[in-house]
Amino acid sequence: MTDAAERRARFQSMLEDDHPHLFDGGMGTELYARGVFINRSFDELNLTQADLVRSVHAEYVQSGAEIIETNTFGAARPKLEGFGLGDQVVEINRRGAEIAREAAGDRALVAGAIGPLGIRMEPFGPTAREEARAHFAEQAGALAEGGADLLVLETFGSVEELLEAVAGAREACDLPIVAQMTVGQDLRSAFGTDPEHWVPHLEEAGVDVLGVNCSVGPAGMLAAIERIRPLTDLPLSAMPNAGLPREVHGRKMYMASPEYMAKYAARLIRKGARFVGGCCGTTPEHTARMRDAVRSLHPARATHHAHPPAEDTPVHDPLPLETRSGLGASLAAGRIVTSVELLPPRGTMADELLERVRVLRDAGVDAVNVPDGPRAQMRMGVVAASALLEQVGGIEAVVHYTCRDRNLLGMLSELLGAHALGLRNLLLITGDPPKMGPYPDATAVFDIDSIGLTNLVSRLNHGIDPGGNSIGDPTSFVFGVGVNPGAVDLEEELHRFYWKVDAGAEYAITQPIFDAGQLMGFLEEVDRRDLHIPIIAGIWPLVSARNAEFLANEVPGVTIPEAILERMRAASQKGRDHAVAEGVAIAREIWDEVGPSLQGIQVSAPFGRVEVALQVLDGVLE
Repeated sequence: MTDAAERRARFQSMLEDDHPHLFDGGMGTELYARGVFINRSFDELNLTQADLVRSVHAEYVQSGAEIIETNTFGAARPKLEGFGLGDQVVEINRRGAEIAREAAGDRALVAGAIGPLGIRMEPFGPTAREEARAHFAEQAGALAEGGADLLVLETFGSVEELLEAVAGAREACDLPIVAQMTVGQDLRSAFGTDPEHWVPHLEEAGVDVLGVNCSVGPAGMLAAIERIRPLTDLPLSAMPNAGLPREVHGRKMYMASPEYMAKYAARLIRKGARFVGGCCGTTPEHTARMRDAVRSLHPARATHHAHPPAEDTPVHDPLPLETRSGLGASLAAGRIVTSVELLPPRGTMADELLERVRVLRDAGVDAVNVPDGPRAQMRMGVVAASALLEQVGGIEAVVHYTCRDRNLLGMLSELLGAHALGLRNLLLITGDPPKMGPYPDATAVFDIDSIGLTNLVSRLNHGIDPGGNSIGDPTSFVFGVGVNPGAVDLEEELHRFYWKVDAGAEYAITQPIFDAGQLMGFLEEVDRRDLHIPIIAGIWPLVSARNAEFLANEVPGVTIPEAILERMRAASQKGRDHAVAEGVAIAREIWDEVGPSLQGIQVSAPFGRVEVALQVLDGVLE
């Protein structure tokens, strides 16, 4: 068997010889076709069924693949931890490279396969760039140790994550790098980024080959190569799926025939691809036909920048806070903001909600806060309810917007729609999980959390989407976040609050406050950490001992001191009116103590009783 130096020279020759070269096809779909259940870690098979993995590799080598990829696409630590395999990262990757090396012999080179982490990276998730880079370095180092000749970083929808993968790989080893984005039929990445924007970034990062793989079939891949070829002098790679999957008797099937894939492999080469292969659904038979089709072809030469480079997307300065909404004007001027929280209706009729809203409007309340499925309850959609409230009720709404029910694309679409409807005020929160509500079997999305959502809205206010593309005129949202001064892990709460402020949050609303001393201590810590944004107190007037005990024991994030509970028990024994009066008195006492340190008050209307909320606000409203 040739040694590592000879294999490295062999790949370098492939980069320079102006001939097409052939990668293998899909590994995951082949293993699935051979009886491996979809709900297990395919990467773990490197340890438990090495012979099966080796047999797939061997068939691809026999079919003519010059480079085979290791069975490690999902073998980064975050993905393996989902299967309880986080402590076996190095072993799984090293063994994956060794198995491929054994199957390749002298006939093929081994490419260490690395895919996305499967977790959100900042600014749309909690994973720091340095942390992501370390995960990629760990995987790349193990693949190099196992005998990989090069690395293939593939199926990335985010160029930012791919750049961290390149950086991590460079830290761990000196293997050549093939970097591949995945694009949709519109030739944009999952974050909507055009090739004109991500190609220069990868070129600047110093990758050896760049290209595209997965997501689309051969026709879509051909369009992508035609788009990319004029943008760079680097060798290009193209590894399409065997068409788009179709459902046949409950199974996802890839329908493109070996002959069809071979025809398009030739077309890809004629349009400039130097390295071709297959992704999901491709088999050793596809590889054999592709081998026969590409033997005598020569890739088209690059004509670098035949089209002018893409102009930088304009990033707008956000509109002045005081011009965006009445809430924004009050925050900018330092005035005390008054708002009342009202739940959307359970059905389609909003008459009762609108009647309550008009009472609040006439009393001089600044805004109505509209929760988004609190405690995972089914209610009218928050955007629709808020639009009715503003357009018919005549008062500003503060839209509580959660991450629970929408993926990133859905959030982006709905936020743009909310802005078009005239809604301007947002409170961005992660949301209660469905298991808390009456539909525990409902699924949650949580594609991003409230920190990622804050970054998303901040970008919209700058006129760009998550992929850095222009949305035209910027949005003009006034956006705040939730904060819990009584969190069990206060340090973690402060840590998250720091990142919300860093992402651009313009105000915060607390969870319901029943302990003034606790809030004042929290404010002192916030001040010490220079987290200076306006904070609005959440005040919840209790109406009975039963209501107080429910909040204290069954509503996450709410803590009620025993002394308050005792006051409500004593008042409740005297009757309902006494209990309500005592709850209002407690709420006003808390506000009197904390109000001078805050910029607003949000009062919850218990069971929709706006008259109780207005009793709390008596003396606060001008």
